Amino acid sequence: MGALKYSIVVPVYNNEVSIPRLLAAMEGISDALPGDLEVVFVVDGSPDRSFELIRDSLSRVRYNCQLLAHSRNFGSFAAIRSGLTSADGDYFAVMAADLQEPPALLLDFFKALNAAECDVAIGVRQKRNDPRWSQLSSLLFWRLYRRWIMPEMPEGGVDVFGCNRVFRDHLLKLEEARSSLVALIFWLGFRRKFFPYERRSRQEGRSSWTLAKKIDYMLDSIFSFTDYPIRFLTRVGAMGTILSATGSLIVVLGRLLGLIEIPGYSALMIAIMFWGAINLLGLGLVGTYAWRTYENSKQRPPAIVAMRYTNYGGKEHDS
Repeated sequence: MGALKYSIVVPVYNNEVSIPRLLAAMEGISDALPGDLEVVFVVDGSPDRSFELIRDSLSRVRYNCQLLAHSRNFGSFAAIRSGLTSADGDYFAVMAADLQEPPALLLDFFKALNAAECDVAIGVRQKRNDPRWSQLSSLLFWRLYRRWIMPEMPEGGVDVFGCNRVFRDHLLKLEEARSSLVALIFWLGFRRKFFPYERRSRQEGRSSWTLAKKIDYMLDSIFSFTDYPIRFLTRVGAMGTILSATGSLIVVLGRLLGLIEIPGYSALMIAIMFWGAINLLGLGLVGTYAWRTYENSKQRPPAIVAMRYTNYGGKEHDS
């Protein structure tokens, strides 16, 4: 039986300035592992020189490498899927290229996975050295995520994880458009083990994980994993029906008793506008679910790999 193979998937987008530190960090992990390391860099349509810098360094690194380039920006989750699909290890880990998560955490993942302590190892942020606004927005985001979508989600969210081959294979079978990879990890189940860590401050560049992307990701998660909007709309409709019936009864009684002589224009317009807005909201929610169903029916690939470079045993290839 040969040596164990460990694969690390690294999505890359606008990380040009951190590439030298990233490559050095992978060298450190390779030296510390009891088996062979493979690193799969996935450049997700990055507009900077990240791809060129990694490509030109392939022949100098001591570990096995794959370098994938998407045809355009498909998103970090699509990049992770591409990397996991191409990776050929016994155990897998995913980490960001900005190195805000300590690389040594991946060694803990691999140790636990190799000892069969779990099927999926999940890093849990205990503290983060980010700007105040980023901390507050992240806190609000993950609280809403835990309340509406995935109660099992750690309070600080998940940015880094590792898994064995069985878990990886089941995860890749879930080819859903506009979904949440993090939520799928918890949906799958299996044996989990959590690893607390302190997130580092960003040393280079700015995060591309903006508030707009967080909101978009939240909506993807809501419409992919919960029917809460539909249930909420049903409750509003039920309450509105009761209020409308009550109001109608009051109007009829008032008319019969001669208490209402002139129909109220203002009340009529308010009712029309209010229920018109509710109808539009309902159409929007139902339309969103219908659109996402249509998106999945197209069966388009999550991403397209336009270029691939590999370096195994000091021999470099491209395709």
